[in-house]
Amino acid sequence: MKFDTKLIHGGVSEDPTTGAVSVPIYMASTFHQTQIGQSQYEYSRSGNPTRHAVEALVADLEGGTAGFAFASGSAAISTVFSLFSAGDHLIVGNDVYGGTFRLINSVLKRFGLTFTTVDTRDLAAIEAAITPQTKAIYFETPTNPLLHVTDIAAVAQLARAHDLLSIVDNTFASPYVQRPLTLGVDIVLHSASKYLGGHSDVIAGVVVTQDSELTERIGYLQNAIGGILAPQESWLLQRGIKTLALRMRAHLSNTEALFHYLQDQPAVAKIYYPGDPENPDYAVAQKQMHGFGAMLSFELQPGLDPVKFVEHLQVITLAESLGALESLIEIPAKMTHSAIPREIRLANGIQDELIRLSVGAEDPADLLEDLERGFANL
Repeated sequence: MKFDTKLIHGGVSEDPTTGAVSVPIYMASTFHQTQIGQSQYEYSRSGNPTRHAVEALVADLEGGTAGFAFASGSAAISTVFSLFSAGDHLIVGNDVYGGTFRLINSVLKRFGLTFTTVDTRDLAAIEAAITPQTKAIYFETPTNPLLHVTDIAAVAQLARAHDLLSIVDNTFASPYVQRPLTLGVDIVLHSASKYLGGHSDVIAGVVVTQDSELTERIGYLQNAIGGILAPQESWLLQRGIKTLALRMRAHLSNTEALFHYLQDQPAVAKIYYPGDPENPDYAVAQKQMHGFGAMLSFELQPGLDPVKFVEHLQVITLAESLGALESLIEIPAKMTHSAIPREIRLANGIQDELIRLSVGAEDPADLLEDLERGFANL
């Protein structure tokens, strides 16, 4: 089954009881057992038909054997990190989502986990960071917000050689653009609020695995910790996923148009986009991505105020998040990455003038006109 068809017919695509082509929202908290232990579902934290449908769908899309849906992307990340114990060491990409940085430094370190951050594009740096206590390599690609692209297959191979887990946050790409499990990764996760949901109307996270032991362990933790996705949100997420291909085609086309426009703007000092042939990650992106994604980041020239730019836009929405039908824009230093101390942000390349743009599905002419408005107000 081709990917676009799988979006619509993958997983559990209709209700097995009634034949409804939209799986119903099963709001039940518990389920009748004809005999003790003789039921498909027993309690909705442990399993729910609506949640099961979207979990089966995301597993199909990522090429995995099992999917798990959570109440948020952060809940998914927290559950995956719960695989590890006090004293374990993890290698983490140095350009990760600010919420992941906050989770690591404010919560997980208190539980005795240790971390080393590296540029995961540098295999030698990863290998140098491995210790006898290292258990996993965790990274995003493309990263947030600088859109750095890590060679997924190379890191997965390195992880296997050292008996480590490899974990990829695939949020910025979506399974439409890349599928890390097919490149050898052990665990892939998403903030499903973004491209998978696609309509700015649901908060969700998903995890997908292939290995049976990992599947059992994550399933146990999902139930034990309890950060599960509710039936209503599960239904919204599955509905959003069905149009992923249609949306992504518009996203990708618009992003390329805006990239070429930004190249000609004298107020722009630098553009971060995997599809830029001058980008050092371009060859890796070509190899592992189907299209270059729908995210753009760009720096204004030193001294220009990004606040004046973003607050004068009329079509592009000033808001955190990404991956929605509407274009969204933000300033990482003041918004999504404000939890990261400024000296660390600057060391990682996140300048105060950096703007992150999630390109939506509007008419590109309106988006270009809006960017003109922003530049005029600098």
